[in-house]
Amino acid sequence: MKFEKMLKGGLAAVMAMSLVACSGSSDSSAPAADTSTGSDTTETTVAAAGAFKLGGSGPLTGGASVYGQAVKNAAELAVEEINAKGGVQFEFVMEDDEHDTEKAVNAYAALKDWGMQVSLLTVTSAPGAAVAPLYKEDSTFALTPSGSSLAIIYADLINLADPYGNVFQMCFTDPNQGVASADYLSTHTNLGSKVAIIYKNDDNYSTGIYEKFVNEAADKGLEVVYAGTFAGEDNDFNVQLSQAQANGADILFLPIYYQPASTILKQAKDMDYAPTFFGVDGMDGILAMEGFDTSLAEGVYLLTPFSADASDDLTKNFVSNYQNNYGDTPNQFAADAYDCVYAIAQALEASGATADMSAAEINDLLVEQFTSMTFNGLTGTDVTWNTNGEVSKAPKAVIIENGVYVGVED
Repeated sequence: MKFEKMLKGGLAAVMAMSLVACSGSSDSSAPAADTSTGSDTTETTVAAAGAFKLGGSGPLTGGASVYGQAVKNAAELAVEEINAKGGVQFEFVMEDDEHDTEKAVNAYAALKDWGMQVSLLTVTSAPGAAVAPLYKEDSTFALTPSGSSLAIIYADLINLADPYGNVFQMCFTDPNQGVASADYLSTHTNLGSKVAIIYKNDDNYSTGIYEKFVNEAADKGLEVVYAGTFAGEDNDFNVQLSQAQANGADILFLPIYYQPASTILKQAKDMDYAPTFFGVDGMDGILAMEGFDTSLAEGVYLLTPFSADASDDLTKNFVSNYQNNYGDTPNQFAADAYDCVYAIAQALEASGATADMSAAEINDLLVEQFTSMTFNGLTGTDVTWNTNGEVSKAPKAVIIENGVYVGVED
């Protein structure tokens, strides 16, 4: 049976089975995994013998842990479901890199020592850019759920040349998010007509989106009246907000992560500045931020490939099972991670790869599959990848209403 048919036809039953044991193994007699990877924060999901060793790292602790925990949870859920089918089997280990490049390199070394054969790379972009050359050097296939920087897939970022060729993305690249945001705002003039931007100038993710957005905005007739920057751990945005307000901006575009965005929303309210706030996937997670007043995010728009309130069966089943297992509503990072595991499983199934193959042998087979196959998942249908590792799928707009993400119907 082809994997796509299994995914579509049997997912509901498999998800029901996964509720029984999402904490460890689908086979209570399975041998314990070797978890001697040198990290006290290693997370392991055990499978039966003959399993592919799936690894990855992300911020399981620290300021970006909302992203890392979501990826870990959803990947574990997907692994449990797939293992329950009895076909492709996974043993999953996720290391904590704390969104730190040096720790990501250490995590990669630990995963390599463990025997990792295929990977989710990293959750965030800077660590991903640090380890991508190592994956290329060792010929290990990687599919990142949420690392969106072009530095993850290109060795020559300046000229966008020399793609690694075995590092792929499930999420949109930063430039694509900039293009999609400009497209959306130019065709939804009800949101406003004058755009201000606040972006982080020492972050590849933020600057990549900003630069492409500005170029596209000019081509699409959007008026950018102000662009302000910040760096490091800056948390005073009153100057930037005052400039945006003084220039008459009725849209504030925030191509940044949710932590600084939460501060911007608070400071904007304090100064009675209420533009339409528009973000991208880095904003997803703001509602789960500890201590954040979610009323401040009321009416915020963001582009994302996933909306938890979607009515299709795949999304409803995923959201229900995620909530039952982890007591939280999954965000886009969780959905992308879930899709990553299922896409890798589909490719392994179709390629005929076996768990006794080397990482390099598996890498060659997966590259061939990912550059030719079509995948249907939570975050897109008819999803494809080019030979550079970039994904092609359509984003969706959501708005925060009453403390939840709600899909925007055009």
